[in-house]
Amino acid sequence: MPPAPRPARTMRAGPTTMREALSRFRARHAPAIESALLEVIARQPPGRLRDGMRHAVAAGGKRLRPLLCLATVEALGGVPENNYGPACALEYLHTYSLVHDDLPAMDDDDLRRGQPTVHKAFDEATAILAGDALHTLAFELLATEPGGAVSAPARAEACRVLAVASGAAGMALGQMHDLEAEGRPDGTLAQLSELHGRKTGALIRASVLVGAVHSCADGATIAALTAYANALGLAFQIADDCLDATADAAALGKTPGKDAAQNKLTYVKLLGLDGAKAAARAECDKALAALAGAKLKNSAVLEALAEYSVTRDH
Repeated sequence: MPPAPRPARTMRAGPTTMREALSRFRARHAPAIESALLEVIARQPPGRLRDGMRHAVAAGGKRLRPLLCLATVEALGGVPENNYGPACALEYLHTYSLVHDDLPAMDDDDLRRGQPTVHKAFDEATAILAGDALHTLAFELLATEPGGAVSAPARAEACRVLAVASGAAGMALGQMHDLEAEGRPDGTLAQLSELHGRKTGALIRASVLVGAVHSCADGATIAALTAYANALGLAFQIADDCLDATADAAALGKTPGKDAAQNKLTYVKLLGLDGAKAAARAECDKALAALAGAKLKNSAVLEALAEYSVTRDH
């Protein structure tokens, strides 16, 4: 019996349309997000701690998580501009995780976003405290902004979503599993997927869900968006593993080849480079299929962000 044909990829917008939608969306929101990120940091008490926070945030980045939050709001018919505070909160939480991830006790890296890591530019104590301050600043923003544009119960639920994503059942546990997986030759694909579903995927999922909660999405829509975010998170991480094995420091903005040097469990190690690329594409297809089943007004940017996760070069 011949094998069943591979299902066609579900997509409501063509590749060119998606790229254009993402380009327009970035142009509309990215400058405002960058400005807001630095403006909130500038309001903190001056000194070495604030300098360390600013160093981490001002180095830039893909800003995927803020974009996911804002794109979800727009897809549900809301106003993204009313959600810059929560979008910044997600980026602060993500940046905190990178600052701590780079510490000598963790991944011990000297380069992040093309700049010296905070513990290299300052010292380890400043890096730890700057990460702590960014972490708590995220929850302050999420609890207080956008104020009257979102109900107090919705803001409280958004705080809960982010706490679960970043804590002992989410990102922190994923980081612990990642450290435990170093040098282990017996890791499985299921273990790796579970690890990154927490370390990388949890905050990506939270970024989508914060936008959904602020937009009063119903249960079925939240379920579809959760499936989208889970698949996108894995696609993004698998692509990251591929880039670590193939890109240079100038493209990555961080030290390449560290996964292999530390004998980490990665998708490339388990599947080979071609197999990992195929797995990333399969997860992207799952994300797009999940969107097709959601009640959204316009999913072009969310679709484009899924495609971007596997086609990016850094």
